[in-house]
Amino acid sequence: MYDDEQPLFSVSHLSKQYGPGCSDCKDLQGKQLIKNYCPSCGTVYACQDLFFEVYKGEILGVVGESGSGKSTMMQCLYFDLEPTSGEARIRSFKDGQMNIFNASSQQRSFIRNHILGKVYQNPASSLKMSFSSIGNIAEKLIAAGYRNVSQMEARGKKLLSHVNIPLYRIKEAPRNFSGGMQQRVQIAKALANNPPLLLLDEVTTGLDLSVQASVLDLIKTLQREMKISMVIVSHDLGVIRMLADRTLVMLDGKIIEQGLTDQILEDPQEAYTQELVQSLL
Repeated sequence: MYDDEQPLFSVSHLSKQYGPGCSDCKDLQGKQLIKNYCPSCGTVYACQDLFFEVYKGEILGVVGESGSGKSTMMQCLYFDLEPTSGEARIRSFKDGQMNIFNASSQQRSFIRNHILGKVYQNPASSLKMSFSSIGNIAEKLIAAGYRNVSQMEARGKKLLSHVNIPLYRIKEAPRNFSGGMQQRVQIAKALANNPPLLLLDEVTTGLDLSVQASVLDLIKTLQREMKISMVIVSHDLGVIRMLADRTLVMLDGKIIEQGLTDQILEDPQEAYTQELVQSLL
């Protein structure tokens, strides 16, 4: 049995840079940067020495403007990008003793198929738009080792029903669906193998307000019913206020403030966070 007071997922010293760096910007203490950009060599420091933890059943919100490094961080965590440096440990993989950034390609596939799920801003990044919706679920199940067709069909129907896709439409391709329905199919696919941790990257961006509300309500319901941990990235503090237990605020590739979401909203310490909160009022 795991101690729930210990983090399910921990990240330390996570950094991602584009470019070699130079003497003006390589020293972490003395970077001569404009925002996260070095004017001397052109290096962009997309993520800079990030630390955070996620606990069982918790929703961790990550908020910041476009270009703050939120999506780059999420891409590194799901192996869509290779970080420049850093460590990430998952309690349910090798008892949390292994830095997953050092994992082999086979181990990474196992982590993506069994331990982490990801919901992308653009559903086409995850879904095969010409496959049926239930076929998309089956693809994820097959990758995790399922071979029994009737079991996969039953699992797919259950998941799609859970995210409010009508059963008479489960053999339709997601390209025929609205943006909100595509996101719901993507959430079902991400949940196919009961991952303990779900990563959600700007999942309501571009959706109508009423559709946004239904997707957010679905996420909150799933988290409550399945006791799943989540990391939710958004540029919209209203989304974070609705969903997150704790919140990280990012700016120029750095975490500039973190704490309980209520605390961040009621007593923001950093000037940028204060501006965010003011924009919400």
